[in-house]
Amino acid sequence: MSQIRVRFAPSPTGYLHVGGARTALFNWLFARKNKGVFVLRIEDTDTLRNDEAMVRGILEGMEWLGLNYDEGPFFQSDNYEKHRAAALQLLENGFAYRDFTPKAERDDATIKQRVAEAAKQEKPVNAYRTLSREESDARAAAGEPFVIRFKVLEEGKTQFEDEVFGLQERDYKDIEDLVLLRSDGHPLYNLSVVCDDIEMAITHVIRGQDHLSNTHKQVLLYQALGKPVPRFGHLPLIMAPDKGKLSKRKHGEIVSITTYRDAGFIPDAFLNFLALLGWSPDFNEYGDREIFSREELIQSFSLAGINKANAVFNFTQGDARNWTDQKALWMNAEYIKTIPLETLLPFVKAELQQSGLWRDAYESEQKVWFDHTLTLLRERARTVKDFTNHGRPYFVDDISFEFDEVAVKKNLQKDAALKDLLPQLAEAFATLDDFTHDGIEALLRKTAEEKGVKVGLLTNATRTALTGQSVGPGLFSVVEVIGKDRTVARLKHATQLM
Repeated sequence: MSQIRVRFAPSPTGYLHVGGARTALFNWLFARKNKGVFVLRIEDTDTLRNDEAMVRGILEGMEWLGLNYDEGPFFQSDNYEKHRAAALQLLENGFAYRDFTPKAERDDATIKQRVAEAAKQEKPVNAYRTLSREESDARAAAGEPFVIRFKVLEEGKTQFEDEVFGLQERDYKDIEDLVLLRSDGHPLYNLSVVCDDIEMAITHVIRGQDHLSNTHKQVLLYQALGKPVPRFGHLPLIMAPDKGKLSKRKHGEIVSITTYRDAGFIPDAFLNFLALLGWSPDFNEYGDREIFSREELIQSFSLAGINKANAVFNFTQGDARNWTDQKALWMNAEYIKTIPLETLLPFVKAELQQSGLWRDAYESEQKVWFDHTLTLLRERARTVKDFTNHGRPYFVDDISFEFDEVAVKKNLQKDAALKDLLPQLAEAFATLDDFTHDGIEALLRKTAEEKGVKVGLLTNATRTALTGQSVGPGLFSVVEVIGKDRTVARLKHATQLM
């Protein structure tokens, strides 16, 4: 068998979205698993909607996910002359014909064709199918506008074995005589994609299930051009929570890959999530395991593992906590907790730099403290953003962080005795020589016992005074990382909140 060659062919009419990224990922995994070639082709046939900014967005999204391509990016528009030549070849060989129907009538005929298909009626017959070649040439030479249509046979059917859905068949009578070239000479999608796949020697076309109807048409074009038909694998769609199609237009930035980059996702974590959105590894080998390294995804990937049912991407628009799929957030949190610290560091560094919290000392004299702090914070972080959101109190010397109102009311204002207790605790900490986890715990428990209060009263108040929050890592580790000077200052400052 010749070397496997696959392609990802997005349209630059929108950013790289979740569905497109998953298609790119499955092509990439298939190529890497089989030592094949992964090609990137930008299908810019829609000249009215193409946007260079969207091309950059597609490239940025793929770069962030680490989906490196072996060839490209190629632009479909660069091959328009070759596409036109193919259409003229089909015309010359009798596989196509000129349609001189005026545009308004042609549009109406297209509508009638779709109605006929939906009702399973015989398709309308185009009068120009049987026009003699001499008359067709003469009318074209006289300047009469025309489109070039593919002449679909009247009897028979197309068929191909889909790698996901199995045997696919369609009667010729249910396929319209598709337009290959517009009257202005502009080639249309089905012709262009076949020509480009032939030129790029694509062996496997892995794309969304919404292309199934196009595939039947494209099989006919391959055959008419005398070229081998590639293997096809169609991917079930990714649906929104309401089981409607996931849409860039309807759902906005929530389905954009760069949204997850900017929201603090680890690329490998989101890649892992995407891979399991409609694909499953061999259960006999991997069980119900869900965390896979990039290399493990490559080794375990196969088209046989693609589910036939549509996947669902769960999110709640307008809900700050459930803004995206909870499994994606869970998986990202797992990656943050478990990847080597040196792998996590660049992401946290970039986030701290963007927020003005980075210090070069974190990579030199304060490295031990910084690594300890990251180890502490990453246990509860869901995204890298949490290192500046919830983590800000650890990286500032002053009180320039927000205090949660609920936490203040519950942990600082509920018991009036804290107005005296916290300054006293601060003075005790100021004189503590063993400012370690165990030393801090012993002192706080001793203070609670001496003052006749519950330990929880002091621990909850101390946490809120130091971090502005009511939850977080273990308190005694928090106090140790915040350090003696900042702990003393913040405990004293807390009285101003009471």
